Amino acid sequence: MNVFTFTGRTLRNKKAFTLVEIMIVLAILGSIFALLAPKFGGARDKANQKEAKIQMGMIANALSDYNLDCAKYPKTLEGLTKPDPDCANWGPDAYYKKSLKDPWKNDYVYELNGSEFTIKSLGKDGKEGGSGFNKDIPGDEDANAGDGAKTE
Repeated sequence: MNVFTFTGRTLRNKKAFTLVEIMIVLAILGSIFALLAPKFGGARDKANQKEAKIQMGMIANALSDYNLDCAKYPKTLEGLTKPDPDCANWGPDAYYKKSLKDPWKNDYVYELNGSEFTIKSLGKDGKEGGSGFNKDIPGDEDANAGDGAKTE
């Protein structure tokens, strides 16, 4: 350590940050993060909503393929992933190979009414209704057009 003497006072060569300086920097970084975090959280929820619509469109296409092969829609969405004994022409591969859960890990709501079906996600909260990011997300009309699908 270098020690210099100047008019009777000892000066030390300072090469490190003090604890107070580190705490101030951490407080500033924490404040910045606290201000920006809600904006990034909203972006994630918005992306999840878009992902749910895309997945529902893919499921609707798989339902259409199933309908072409089996001349009916499956009773549940699991009919897209597992062989259906009521359909002689099922497969040979699964009609839908991805998860049948929405981006919030909730099941999609699939309702079959005769020759028409509806599919929707219950949103972030997983409950019927809601507002904002918690509102229900209906299946995409364009993806379901012409194949017996209805959106809510």
